[in-house]
Amino acid sequence: MEDYLEGCRAALQESRPLQVVLGNEACDLDSVVSALALAFYLAKTNEAEEIFVPVLNIQRSELCLRGDVVFFLQKIGIPESLLIFRDEIDLHALHQAGWLTLILVDHHVLPKNDAALEETVAEVLDHRPIEQRHCPPCPVSVELVGSCATLVTERILQGAPEILDRQTAALLHGTIILDCVNMDPKIGKATPKDTKYVEKLEALFPDLPKRNNIFDSLQKAKFDVSGLTTEQMLRKDQKIIFRQGTRAAISAIYMDLEAFLQRPGLMADLQAFCQAHSCDVLIAMAIFFNTHNEPVRQLAVFCPHAALRTMMCEVLERSQSPSLKLVPLPSTHPNLQAYLQGNTQASRKKLLPLLQEALSAYSDSTKSPSGQPETLGVPGEQVDKELDRAGNSLISGLSQDEEEPVLPPTPMNSLVDECPLDQGLPKLSAEAIFEKCSQISLSQSVTTSSSKK
Repeated sequence: MEDYLEGCRAALQESRPLQVVLGNEACDLDSVVSALALAFYLAKTNEAEEIFVPVLNIQRSELCLRGDVVFFLQKIGIPESLLIFRDEIDLHALHQAGWLTLILVDHHVLPKNDAALEETVAEVLDHRPIEQRHCPPCPVSVELVGSCATLVTERILQGAPEILDRQTAALLHGTIILDCVNMDPKIGKATPKDTKYVEKLEALFPDLPKRNNIFDSLQKAKFDVSGLTTEQMLRKDQKIIFRQGTRAAISAIYMDLEAFLQRPGLMADLQAFCQAHSCDVLIAMAIFFNTHNEPVRQLAVFCPHAALRTMMCEVLERSQSPSLKLVPLPSTHPNLQAYLQGNTQASRKKLLPLLQEALSAYSDSTKSPSGQPETLGVPGEQVDKELDRAGNSLISGLSQDEEEPVLPPTPMNSLVDECPLDQGLPKLSAEAIFEKCSQISLSQSVTTSSSKK
């Protein structure tokens, strides 16, 4: 794989047509590995001497936000220096020159800013429901399995099994296991095809890591924020809501809130984050397991504007649907209110309507005589630009509950309603997995209590 990727980087220096295998904008592990493995397969089986280049659909600087991707590529022995990122290849310039062919993997709808590239899409391989209105007019292969890496594995083993080396097999094997939550039948994410190809990979390469080991290590890396700055931690898993000119960010942070609040220069970092993202208020939800392996959620509301902060806190404190069971925590920081959240089942998704209610109430209370809400120190043009940028992920003032972190935004096809896989199956963001584990932990504690009686 390394030799192949070195050849890809060399090809970027030449002026020639390229076949680009492009993953989705979430750039999760499934998207990354599927793009790498599919491009590798196409390059090895191509007889027309075409150049196939896998491209990670984020800027290189954003890779550090995806701890499981960084960890796994290092573990498998693929240097980051050999990867090609979206800011290192000008797809639109290639298109203008007539040198671009796109193969989409793990998505089938291009975002608005890439709409001009749709005519270059020659093939799609995806595991999400088809969005008929936006799907490119080309061969489309879609099957509702747990991981797109399963479909790539199938393509390789059916088309050219001899090219599959242990390194590529390990990439595919670990990715499917992570996506399918260790193939756990109680979770229900893995389909028979996912299980089939994990078993085939294990039969071909018996020395692949044990499933539990690889899943646990990838999960740990996914939640690890130890090397991130405060700004990176807040961006890693962020949602946005807005109402009548007032804008709020809601970020999940995977550590004890007490430790987070002790970070040096925190208040300046929070203020800078709000200014950079044109946000009037920031809500951080801390998510972690304590020493007894019990789930814990905590909340922090940061806002320099006392009236807005008070409104936010009052709505959260008095909520009964759901009841958050908030217990105030001591905080020496001005402009910040912290809480222990007794109801660990109340995820950010359930908080979003409450926060929108608070923003609406605040906007109504601050309307100017003209009837228009006043903004809080954020230039109107800046707000407009930010909202335009966020337009693909915001509907009716609420950000969607994506499968992966919303920075970069999730591809449009993942927002399709009535996806068959959504019926009772978890959405596998780090927070969603925490919520599932929380439910299991609660169920086990109830069972233990009943048995003692």
